[in-house]
Formats: sequence, structure tokens, C-alpha cells
Amino acid sequence: MNKLTKIGASALCGTLASVAAAHAGEMSVAGGATVTWSQNESELTGNPIGFNSGLTFTGTGELDNGTTFTLTLTNADKSAYSAGSIALVTPGLGTFTIDQGAGGSGIDRYDDMMPTAWEETTGTGTGTGLQTVGGVSGSANIDWNLPADMLPDGLGVALAYTPRASGLGGNDKASTGSANESLGAGWDIALESTGLADGLKVFAGHSEIEGLGAGMLDATGDVIGATYAIGSVTVGYQWSKDNKNGTSSSTSFYENEAFGISFAVNDDLSISYGNHESTRSVPTTTADVELTAESLQVAYSMGGMSIKLAETSVDNGNYTSGTTKDIDGTTLALTLAF
Repeated sequence: MNKLTKIGASALCGTLASVAAAHAGEMSVAGGATVTWSQNESELTGNPIGFNSGLTFTGTGELDNGTTFTLTLTNADKSAYSAGSIALVTPGLGTFTIDQGAGGSGIDRYDDMMPTAWEETTGTGTGTGLQTVGGVSGSANIDWNLPADMLPDGLGVALAYTPRASGLGGNDKASTGSANESLGAGWDIALESTGLADGLKVFAGHSEIEGLGAGMLDATGDVIGATYAIGSVTVGYQWSKDNKNGTSSSTSFYENEAFGISFAVNDDLSISYGNHESTRSVPTTTADVELTAESLQVAYSMGGMSIKLAETSVDNGNYTSGTTKDIDGTTLALTLAF
């Protein structure tokens, strides 16, 4: 007889000691609206006008022992909700985040740390298909950010865990079944330091995910990089490798290098250049495919309104060789925040 054990927690019971009911909290809503015009050369664009409406609902409260908690739900366009998380900041124990699609947990917080005026090099509407490290962040997971007073000055440490690296979790009191049996439990560790020199931030991370299916080895991920800010200029470089370790017909690994530079002309105007190269290796092919994306960006803000422009070029989009997968695109955006 199979037995299913259900473990539920509305907010985590404080520090495993007695915790009284939460004080009255509050719910706030923030968001913005963005209209874009995107045009890719030598590609059928269709209607170039795009629209994004985003709302973020944030609920906060405090327990009697001093623990604070934050519920965040993000609604983007037509999704019921596109991301959700609950973060608990506990006295002396750090921050625990239950993540269901919000991203930024584990080594995913370092997927692209390069300085930009607007967007990541791969996020400007050209559809690069570039794969970066994600670790356990693509699945429902628990992320623990250790408290600063447990660590040397300037050092940050985070640990993330998922019991099944097979996508987002289900609703409360439910599991997601066994649709993906190829991946088991996984964990990430993420480290960063800002205490080595003024303006310098170094970061690194490692991920391990258990492989269960036939021919599936454990999947691993690694990332290391740094950014350095001096005056109005910020530069950065990072390297990462995502070892899929799949069967002979699937991807073996993605290896990435990225660099970027941004310049704040003044409080309202900034410009940047970024370059991201990614190599995909498949065991059954004789040659790896290298995807390259580069983007020049300008952003100007006027109070709650921002105007942003990106000129982006992609070679071998979606890791497919040939000139038909080389794309030059322009994206203009008007963003109104409220």
C-alpha cells in the first residue's frame, strides 16, 4: 500500500519554539505598464507592438517572536499568476524563502549578473534561446539565506533545496505526481562577497541534481564571476557551465561566458554594452554550436516614466547554425510605473 505523507506550514513555526498568532498585516499592490516596438531584420515580425502589464501583490506581517514574513505574487499579462514566493525573515536565523516560480533562488540568482542600462543581453525581444545556469530554481524549492551576523563582513551565503527537480509544485495539500521521473532531489550553494575591495563584488555557486532515468547522470552547475564599480562606470565578467549529463541524443552541457559595461551619464541617463557567448555540446554531433548575443542599450527616466532602447545582434540563435538564425533586432520601450 502506498502512503502519501502531507507536510504543510502556513508560514513556518518561528524558530521551532512557541509562536503566537501574527499581528495584523497589510497587502500592497505595485506594478507598471510597458509598451514596446520590436523589429528584427530579415525575419517576419508581424505586428511589432507589444504590451506588458505587471502587478505585484505583497503581503507582510510579523509574529510575536520578531519573525517577519512576506508573501509575493506576481501577475504578468494573461497568467493566473506567473510567480509566487513566501519569505520569512527570522531573528538570528536568516531568511527562508519558499519559491514557486519567482526565480532568483540558488545559483539562479547569478544567471546573468552583468551591468546593463535596461535588460539582460538575452532579454531584449530577439528570442535568442540562450540557456544559463538555473540549478534548482526551475522547480519549487526552499532557499535559505544565512544571516549576516553569522558570517564575516561582506560575505553572503545561500542554500537552496528541492525534493524533486521536476518543475513547479502543486496547490496546497497536493503533489505534482510523477510526470518527470528523470530527476530527483537537488541542492544549490551560492556565495558572494563585497568585502574584498570597494566597488568589487565576487560571486560563485554550485548545483547538484540527482539523475534517476535510464542513462541520466547527476546534473551539475557552476558559476563564477565579478563586477566592479568605479565612479559612474561598472564592468563585469562571469563564466558558467550547466552539465545536463543526459542521454546520448540530448544536450551534454551549456558553457557560457558573459561580460558587460555600463555608464551612468547622470541620475536619469545610462548606457551599456553586453556580450554573452554560449556553447551547446551534444554527444551525437561532431561539432559544438556557439550562440552569441550582444546588445547596446540606452535608458532614460523621467519620474515614473522611462524610455529604453536596445540594439541587439544574435548569431546562431537557439543553437542552430546558419544565417537564417542570425538576427539583428531593435526594441524600443515606454514604461510607466505606479
